Parts: sequence; C-alpha cells; structure tokens
Amino acid sequence: MFSRRIFETDFAEALEEELKRRDMTIRELSLKTGIPPATLYKIASGERDPRLSTVRRIVATLEPHEGRFIAVVAAKFLLDEIEGSEVIIGGRPIRLKGYAANSIDECITAAVEARREGAVGIICAPVLASIIERIVDIPVAILKPEPKTVIDAAQIIARSIRPGSSPI
Repeated sequence: MFSRRIFETDFAEALEEELKRRDMTIRELSLKTGIPPATLYKIASGERDPRLSTVRRIVATLEPHEGRFIAVVAAKFLLDEIEGSEVIIGGRPIRLKGYAANSIDECITAAVEARREGAVGIICAPVLASIIERIVDIPVAILKPEPKTVIDAAQIIARSIRPGSSPI
C-alpha cells in the first residue's frame, strides 16, 4: 500500500515504485492529481520535498477512498490473521482494515488516521478504548482476549522462568 510505503522509505522512492507498479507516468499522475508535471518530476527525482497537501493529493489519487470499513488497531501479528476479513452489517459486507501499532502513541495516531480515512468504527485494546472514544466521533469497541489466550501467555512466561529462581 502506497500510503504505508511512504513512511517506510523515501517518498521519491515510494512514488517511483508505485508508478512502476501501476505502469503510470508522471504526466498521467499529473493529469489525475492536477499537480504540475514539473513539480512531480522534482519530487520524483528527490530534488524537492513535497508539501503535505501535495502528498495528500497523490495518496488520494493512488489510493482512492475504498468505501466503508472498520479499523482494527492492534499488533501486526493479529492483523496478519484478520487480513481481508469482512463482517456483514445490514446485509452489506464491511471490510476490516488493520492499523499496526506497538505503543500507546502509535495506537492513538492510528485511530486518528483511521477516522480521517473514513472508518465507521474502531476496534482496539481495552486500555485504549476510553482514550480513543474521546478523540474520534465514531463507535469504538474493545478486543476481548479469550481466557485461553491469557493462559497461553502465562505458559510462555512460565517457560522462561528458571526452576528454583524467585519470580519476584
């Protein structure tokens, strides 16, 4: 996904990769975004850093709003397991879209990003729900771990404690 890739690498590199993937030229992107070709060439060559408004226009063109979705803010390992899942609401499928986060700051940022991108609701950890509910104006639900998940985690800890050593 282009919008994620731009945070993992240089913007110019991510843009070049995305244009190649789509077999699209700078001129074609210019026509679709309304950004002058000269500006796009400078950004693509790394000669100029794009303004935030320019990045938004490029991302909106390359990743148009994909319809309604429910955001899931969680660790990547969980998101990998739900990738592509949908739920049926009112007879219509609603896609689950993952937002990987590993800290409270990242979770809050992900929730705000999800809302901005059009999420109709957010699923997150219980410890975050009350904070996120105060920030966004959409429904927030919590992930409730199964008792087996807690027992599995306790067993992982038990295996790492040396026999005879005090856990405290």
